[in-house]
Amino acid sequence: MQAILTAMHHRHETVRPSQPARRVRPGLPYAHLNLRCNPFGELDFEQRAELAVVELGPLAARLRRPGQAVQFLGDRGRGKTTHLLALQRLLPEAAYRHFADGAPPLVLPEAPILLLDETQRMPLRMRRRVFRPPVSLALGSHTDHAPALRKAGYAVETWQVACHDAAQLARIFARRIAWARRGPGPLPNVPDRSVARLQAQYGDALRAMEHHLYEALQRMEDVGDVEV
Repeated sequence: MQAILTAMHHRHETVRPSQPARRVRPGLPYAHLNLRCNPFGELDFEQRAELAVVELGPLAARLRRPGQAVQFLGDRGRGKTTHLLALQRLLPEAAYRHFADGAPPLVLPEAPILLLDETQRMPLRMRRRVFRPPVSLALGSHTDHAPALRKAGYAVETWQVACHDAAQLARIFARRIAWARRGPGPLPNVPDRSVARLQAQYGDALRAMEHHLYEALQRMEDVGDVEV
C-alpha cells in the first residue's frame, strides 16, 4: 500500500503545471533602470506641481489683479489639475480646493485667489455665491463657466487643456524619468516612435499615456528605449 501511495504522489507531482521563471532582482526594484521608483506612478499634489511642463507666469500675474477669472477646460486626464497645482506654486496666497464626486459640499476659505478644481460638480447655489469679484478665480472644469463669470463681472480667459504636440509630450515624459533618477548614468528614454504610437492610441489623453508607460517600465529588464 505504501508503494502505491508513493507512486501516486510522484504521478501527482509530474502533472503539476510548471511556473515561468522570474528574473530575481536583488535589492531595490528599479535600481536596474537607474530609477528610485516607476516615474509614471501616481504623484501627490506637490510632485505634480513640481513636474508640470507649463508656462503660467503671465497667468499668475493676471490673477493677482482683482476680478480676474481663468478657466482650464478639458476632458478627464488632460492636465487641468496639473495646471491649477502649478499655479498654486506661483501663488502662495491662493487657496486650492477640489470638488470630489459625491463628497459633501466644500467650505471655501477666505482668500484673494481661489483655485477650484472640477467645478462642474459645484452646486449652482454655491457658484452664485462664489463667483463674485474682487476675488479672482482659476477653475478646472468640464463645463464652460464663461457666461456666468462674465455676468458676475469677471474678465475671463479660457484655456483648452490638451497636449497634441509630440515634442511637449517627449519633454513631459523625460522630466518624469529624470525626476526618478537614482544616480549618475543613463536612464530609460521614450523615443519619438513611442510618443507617436501613444498619440495614435490615446490622442491627447495624457494620463492614459502615463498609465501605459507605467506598465512598459514594469516590464523593462535594462536601461534603454521604452517601447510601447
